[in-house]
Amino acid sequence: MANINRREFIVVTGAAGISGILAACQSPVIKTANRNPPRKKIALIGTVVRKYSHAQHFVDRFLEGYGWAGKWWHPSIDLVSLYIDQFPKGDVAHERSRRFRVPLYPTVEEALGAGKSGLNVDGVVIIGEHGNYPKNNFGQTLYPRYEWFKKVVRVFESSGRSVPVFNDKHLSTSWLECAEMVADSRRLQFPFLAGSSLPVTRRIPAIDFPWGTGLKESLSLCYGGIDSYDFHGLETAQCMSERRIGGETGVKSIQAFRGDSMWDKFCESRERKRLFFAALARSHSLSPSDGYSIPIPTIDWARKASPKAVGYFIEHLDGMKTTTLTCSGLVQDFTYAGLTTTDQIISCQMQLPMPPVVSTTADFFNPLVHYIEQMVNTGIAPYPVERTLLTSGMTLFSVQSLKSGSRLIETPDLNVAYLAPKASQFWNV
Repeated sequence: MANINRREFIVVTGAAGISGILAACQSPVIKTANRNPPRKKIALIGTVVRKYSHAQHFVDRFLEGYGWAGKWWHPSIDLVSLYIDQFPKGDVAHERSRRFRVPLYPTVEEALGAGKSGLNVDGVVIIGEHGNYPKNNFGQTLYPRYEWFKKVVRVFESSGRSVPVFNDKHLSTSWLECAEMVADSRRLQFPFLAGSSLPVTRRIPAIDFPWGTGLKESLSLCYGGIDSYDFHGLETAQCMSERRIGGETGVKSIQAFRGDSMWDKFCESRERKRLFFAALARSHSLSPSDGYSIPIPTIDWARKASPKAVGYFIEHLDGMKTTTLTCSGLVQDFTYAGLTTTDQIISCQMQLPMPPVVSTTADFFNPLVHYIEQMVNTGIAPYPVERTLLTSGMTLFSVQSLKSGSRLIETPDLNVAYLAPKASQFWNV
């Protein structure tokens, strides 16, 4: 980053969180280009394009279209260049490149140049998911999202202009890097959109909290592994929690548990139990215990169904609480329940269809692609990147707490305050 070295960056982060970082980044502004070509062009930077990989879903939608508003939607922007990092067995990147005449470039920088020097695209899409990458000591996969983002930023700096950027899922496996990515987007003033499909996919029922609702607690129920679907679970909760009165204030502390200790911790709160059963009632994937029927749910039944469940217990700076339960064996979907200050429970399912449906359609990627298109055309991110910054931090510190034996971690870095848009962002057309 300009005007701030690594040591200073760490000091700024610990002292003042993201607000301090943003204040420290006082580099000259590179304004977003004010060009209006008939159709804007994007470059996609991805890990692997094989059947069912994230990059395959994005590439195919940009090239062939997708279902939207009851019809087949053909994007109004053009995918003109690709950088793909790995080509495993089953690779389809070369086939897509040949069939649609979209060049594959050997470096990120050349993809942004689209065959020329400098920056010659109007948007950048970073898909750092899937592929063969190492893990760190916390079990996090070291996808090169941050490294690619920094290469993109350097191209922006050298070219004297910037364009909108989308980053799939969480930002990085380091809080310092996550915060730096957002700080760079502020410093260079380019729209930055990030996160997963959970906040924007369809909901059953199609509901949202009214903007400015009084909210005491949120709970999300999901399945999968750490630093993976747990991030989806956190975004499931956060896209609802951020609509509370006063907006998001940031996170004070995080504590994570696994197995029996998780269920013991969970049972300490009557309100959490109420939310758990409300979220469970929205699931479409409960498995009959005897092959014919599902018993009346109890905590003991859930504990037996998911003995290695993981729970993240999060306290926000305004006193609101978030619980994310990853209960593999109990459910295979993503559900939410929230308790208002008037003691009302609102619940829904964020629809992420499971196999075999997901393997053939994966329609939950449609709204993400639609929002990327909207951002590239308007120069405005449809929802704040601070949501993904915060959920990235929640994931990182939760994993650290789990690794440390369920130590309570105070999180002064996560003083990420923001206001969500009043308009609901989930797929409801």
